[in-house]
Amino acid sequence: MTTVGATGVLRASWLLLAFPVFGAVVLLLGGRRTDRWGHLLGALMPVASFVYAVIAFFTLLGKTDRSQDLHMYSYVVAGGFNVNLGILLDPLSISFTLLITGVGSLIHIYSIGYMAHDAGRRRFFGYLNLFIAAMLLLVVSDNYLGLYIGWEGVGLASYLLIGFWQFKNSAAVAAKKAFVVNRVGDAGLTIAIFLMFAEFGTVSFFRGAGSPAGVLNVVGSGGSGVATALGLLLLLGACGKSAQVPLQSWLLDAMEGPTPVSALIHAATMVTAGVYLLVRSNPILALSADARLAVAVVGAVTLLFGAIIGCAKDDIKKSLAGSTMSQIGYMTLGAGLGPAGYVFAIAHLLAHGFFKAGLFLGAGSVMHGMNDEVNMRRYGGLARLMPVTFVTFGLAYLAIIGIPPFSGFFTKDGIIEAAWDKGGTSGALFAACAILGAGITAFYMTRMVLMTFFSQKRWSAEVPQERREPHGEDEPQPMPHPHESPWVMTWPMIILAIGSVAAGGFLIVGERFASFLRPVTGALPSTHGIWTAPGLTALALALCGVGLGWVMYGRVPVPAEPPAGRWPVVAARKDLYGDAFNESVLMRPGQWLTRLSVYFDNRGVDGLVNSIAALVGGSSGRMRRMQTGFVRSYALSMLFGAVILVALVLAVRL
Repeated sequence: MTTVGATGVLRASWLLLAFPVFGAVVLLLGGRRTDRWGHLLGALMPVASFVYAVIAFFTLLGKTDRSQDLHMYSYVVAGGFNVNLGILLDPLSISFTLLITGVGSLIHIYSIGYMAHDAGRRRFFGYLNLFIAAMLLLVVSDNYLGLYIGWEGVGLASYLLIGFWQFKNSAAVAAKKAFVVNRVGDAGLTIAIFLMFAEFGTVSFFRGAGSPAGVLNVVGSGGSGVATALGLLLLLGACGKSAQVPLQSWLLDAMEGPTPVSALIHAATMVTAGVYLLVRSNPILALSADARLAVAVVGAVTLLFGAIIGCAKDDIKKSLAGSTMSQIGYMTLGAGLGPAGYVFAIAHLLAHGFFKAGLFLGAGSVMHGMNDEVNMRRYGGLARLMPVTFVTFGLAYLAIIGIPPFSGFFTKDGIIEAAWDKGGTSGALFAACAILGAGITAFYMTRMVLMTFFSQKRWSAEVPQERREPHGEDEPQPMPHPHESPWVMTWPMIILAIGSVAAGGFLIVGERFASFLRPVTGALPSTHGIWTAPGLTALALALCGVGLGWVMYGRVPVPAEPPAGRWPVVAARKDLYGDAFNESVLMRPGQWLTRLSVYFDNRGVDGLVNSIAALVGGSSGRMRRMQTGFVRSYALSMLFGAVILVALVLAVRL
């Protein structure tokens, strides 16, 4: 693909980044003078970016060439190596831009009410603006280096937001864990960029007007080996940011941050970055069947991994975190299926942005009315007391489990059909995993809805301090009095609920989204109707999951304390021993490797240097004894030397 220079209104595409950057700078550097109005400025900035994104989207629709590149400035100039930072607006980047700014704006507005009593609200909105700016840079950059800068910016912002309540030790630890785990994935992306430069002499995506070919134009010249290496390294990077196995452990602990942060991470930023990276790099994956297989395997394993974890969590946010892990697994699976899956992976990502943001904001609304309680076993009977929250949460629930005509039915089933169409043993296994995941998703989401909004009331007189989102309040909380959230929180939930209902069908029916993405992902190899055998099988299994959830949590009282459970339940409660695996396979061997390296450095490298120094020092000490400073000693030495010299001469002559 070749890009053209941006023209018209698209020459102002730098405004996408300028608005949230301006908000972050003012709020983080303005100090207490911005406390009274900082949250309003923070909410206004992503809205402004969204307005421009909508204008840019319709402008792009009216152009025959929909890959517009705006050159910003030369970032690196070193001999023949030049990296220009620019903004690429094409069907893929504008789709992500609309999601990030649209859903991000709703989360900002919701946060005005949710964080109303938090002393650090102004700083919180500054971090949110920084998060939006970094994610926008990631998706609109026209080269891998710019993407990498945004990638690291997202990691920094997530660290600041997950650990926002730093006085909670669990929040500080969770922030560090997310940061460290992501560094492992970032190493893969870093090495991939080095390899691109070494092989192709560039890190740009595509050939632009008057510029040389980009990585994705010439990747075929490096051979399948280079493509496989790049694909696997990019997959490692995606596993870190998108919380895919084996780098998934940080996502569940990240729920220690305020609930709007969870919504932003899971719906519009961070975890979607890995999917973007894989789909943007589809020419690399196209050259390596091994890399595509690895991507698909990771996605299939993770979608089951996250779904199983979601079944056993009583913390409403952690159950939703397991759900995100699973849904991103579907998208990763789609990205590994090639052109048949790219469109559905991105369509599911966009639909997921609506219903997952709705679910998290709904969970936050419940917590807002329940003194920040997160344990679903202490909810119950909230549907009548919180009707707007219940309806919006219910619509998002129907979307995520794939009930027609809600969004998830159209997007997730497309991935299942693409897996089935792959054929062979691998295609059958991938489809089976995706179908089974649909059934498990329906079960744990039904469990969540029943435990939260139905069954008997299970409210406790006081919420333990360690289970509360503090909002700056340290005193014990009184008896919960469930109530509906204020309008500034409910209206974003209503808008997201509309997207949960309509987004999937709008994108998939008539192949309008496939046609829009064709310049980036290529044409779909085959088309299907709405009702297919794999899709109907997934729907039937989802209905079975709903029924099983009703039998286990709807027909019988829910105990306030979790039962002991057998080993599968215990394993799921412990995140399927993900932390134990990381500690045993990665951390402990890493510690031993570090100790071995330190020992080798101390005894080997330093030992050799110190030995040479000791030899020189000892020799000089002994030689120093010969230098007495007395003239008579030197005269005697000269006499002995002369005698020895004369004796040697005479010996030679005789």
